[in-house]
Amino acid sequence: MSEQTLTITDNRTGQTIELPIENDTIPAIGLRQLKVQADDFGMMVYDPGYTNTASCKSRVTFVDGDRGILRYRGYPIEQLAEKSTFLEVAHLLLFGVLPTASKLTDWNARVMAQTQIDRGLKALLKTFDADAHPMGILVSTVGAMSALYPESKQVHDGRNRLQQAVRLLGQLPTAIAFAYRNRLGLPPTDPDGALGYSDNFLHMMGLSGDGEVDPVLARAMDVLFILHADHEQNCSTSALRNIASSDADPYCAVAGAIGALYGPLHGGANEAVLRMLAEIGSTKNIPAFLDRVKNREVRLMGFGHRVYKNYDPRAQIVKKIAYEVFEVTGTNPLIDIAVELEGTALEDDYFVSRRLYPNVDFYSGIIYQAMGFPVEIFPVLFALGRAPGWLAQWMELMSDAEQRIARPRQIYLGEAERPYLSMDERG
Repeated sequence: MSEQTLTITDNRTGQTIELPIENDTIPAIGLRQLKVQADDFGMMVYDPGYTNTASCKSRVTFVDGDRGILRYRGYPIEQLAEKSTFLEVAHLLLFGVLPTASKLTDWNARVMAQTQIDRGLKALLKTFDADAHPMGILVSTVGAMSALYPESKQVHDGRNRLQQAVRLLGQLPTAIAFAYRNRLGLPPTDPDGALGYSDNFLHMMGLSGDGEVDPVLARAMDVLFILHADHEQNCSTSALRNIASSDADPYCAVAGAIGALYGPLHGGANEAVLRMLAEIGSTKNIPAFLDRVKNREVRLMGFGHRVYKNYDPRAQIVKKIAYEVFEVTGTNPLIDIAVELEGTALEDDYFVSRRLYPNVDFYSGIIYQAMGFPVEIFPVLFALGRAPGWLAQWMELMSDAEQRIARPRQIYLGEAERPYLSMDERG
């Protein structure tokens, strides 16, 4: 018997099977051998939310929640946030390597050359009411690109796949800025290809003031995008992979991912943190608020994470960026509450014993607010930052020979076969 196997005995029947272990996993289909009756479907695993089910093999992102580690293609997030630009990280995620200086120049130019959006897209964006939620607009906009670029259906053409990825990276900021300014009744600001990615986005949004975009704010935007660029098989990325497994084009797949991100349990956490800090109102109210948390009267937003059971490595970076931004925008009273809340909670055994530490959302919303973004735009900024990760995952899926169309199983608990009743017979 090989050491790299798992032996399972079915105590119902005494049947024993041996399954190979690879990368600390077993092939789920092997469990189908376990049956009580010959015509049974066979054994399955029941895993709501896929909390312990690997659906793919990936080389894009590594997360170790217990140790607080996040790496893109092997590079620690701390180093990338300190030394790289967002488009440089996008190149890393898509191609697997950091570009040379000349290749980065070419890559930047290639993406920035795609920043003009189609006139049909502009016409669509003008049809939304002023109170339409930006995430709903974004889902519609990216989905519409599927119709505008029918060649995107050639998902098994590597050159075509890359063309669509570059187009989406280039056009997303412009579409978002166009929709935002249209919502305010303001004329759109054309993209400026001579600017950097984040500088251009802030310029188009009209958040640069009367002059040039402040480099501190542009850099903060770049870092926030980097921190959100990928996070392995989260809800929205899994949604994207499920959609793409049917050979759907990247615009449909990304639109689905944005739809998943729209949910408040995924993309709206930093907005919830802002509302919580505003409710607390003052540092002197923190002890009473934490007592209410312990009594389960309210939730402590921005603490804890589905994956991280240690300090979210992104949270420390965001906290540092916040103070740099406030040097430009002026201080935000919420930061004082946030810092005091963090310090108090991390000295309390109730939160430490439950491994509740600040996550990336705890400080990011404060930064966005200081930069002039309204809270309803926050999840859109998340989507913009996540785009290269989604696209990298999509491209990886398309070249993975082991992948099949997604088709989870179910445990059927409904009625057995029943005879049809005529209208007169129904009770």
